[in-house]
Amino acid sequence: MGNGARTGTVRLGILGAGNIADMNVAGYLEHPDCDVLAVCDVDGALAGEAAKRWDVPRSYSDIDELLADDDIDAVEILTPTHLHYAHVKAALAAGKHVSVQKPITNTVDEALELGSLADAAGLTLRVSECFVHYPPLEMAKKLISDGAIGRPIGVRIRTVVGQTDSTFQAALRPEGYGWRLDKRSPGGHLFDDNVHKYAMALWLVDPDIISVQAVVRRRDIFFEPCAVIFEYDDPDLLGTMEVQYAREMWMRSGYFGADEFFEVQGEEGFVWVTRATGEMLDLPPVVLYQGKDNARTFTEFDQIDADWATGFRRSSAHFVEALRAGTPAAMSATEAAKVLQLCFAVYQASDTRQPVDPRTITGSVTPAGWAEW
Repeated sequence: MGNGARTGTVRLGILGAGNIADMNVAGYLEHPDCDVLAVCDVDGALAGEAAKRWDVPRSYSDIDELLADDDIDAVEILTPTHLHYAHVKAALAAGKHVSVQKPITNTVDEALELGSLADAAGLTLRVSECFVHYPPLEMAKKLISDGAIGRPIGVRIRTVVGQTDSTFQAALRPEGYGWRLDKRSPGGHLFDDNVHKYAMALWLVDPDIISVQAVVRRRDIFFEPCAVIFEYDDPDLLGTMEVQYAREMWMRSGYFGADEFFEVQGEEGFVWVTRATGEMLDLPPVVLYQGKDNARTFTEFDQIDADWATGFRRSSAHFVEALRAGTPAAMSATEAAKVLQLCFAVYQASDTRQPVDPRTITGSVTPAGWAEW
């Protein structure tokens, strides 16, 4: 089945029923043009429980059974990252359109190969990046593109990880995290979670990043506090990224114990996105300051849906609508490969204490000392 527009509903299979599955599947279940027909997990009991919870008619414990189901047009892949390459490749070989959770793969080469395979087969392959579909960030990008702050000259992204008592986090299965902590992953928090922030450093503004400088530390095995400088191919545009791990600080969040803040500075003003995963600040989700010609104006966008889960639901809906319209679906494999390059450039720049051009990275980079316990 090719990339052309399709009629009728998108018939979907879900591969992986672990911790984040409910967040990704919700948008499919509520979409009028999508039928979720099956769920597959190597843990057959987990697949059966998810099928019952989602009112899905079929459950499998073997990926080959799922991919052999001729009623399924497309697959949402929610398995651990180190399995993505094999699972996406198998789904494409079976003639299925594919949406895969971030990060797309463990290496840049694998990501680009999968993109080429999808193109050759006339199939859609996209990476499900919920931040691309999070309404406050969507609004910020539109304001920037519309020239509300003039020419962008600065990007600042800040993440703080701490503790929370959210029902969501308390319900997560600890066994879903083991593969993130050993050599099945090329890195820790900066690889597993911060790909969202790398994606935003590339997506919010048009120029590419051509040089990275970084200092990365490690705490409690997984977390990687860092300070990063991005140079874009516009010499007037610089970016910074900061990640901190405050392990004794409790945070207001309905999801993970994390909080993000995004700022894009322009020559005529700035735009803030004051939240994403957490809800730490009693500020509107989006704040715009315009100061051109001494006309100083603050605009607060406080009627926008800032629930982090909305980005997941909108991402799922986007995939369905792209398949029905025969249009590209975000993020592409090429875009996802650039995110990986940026992630690995941060590790390499920290290890070498030298600037790194992310475009030169073709495989993967693992930070010194990772998984050596």
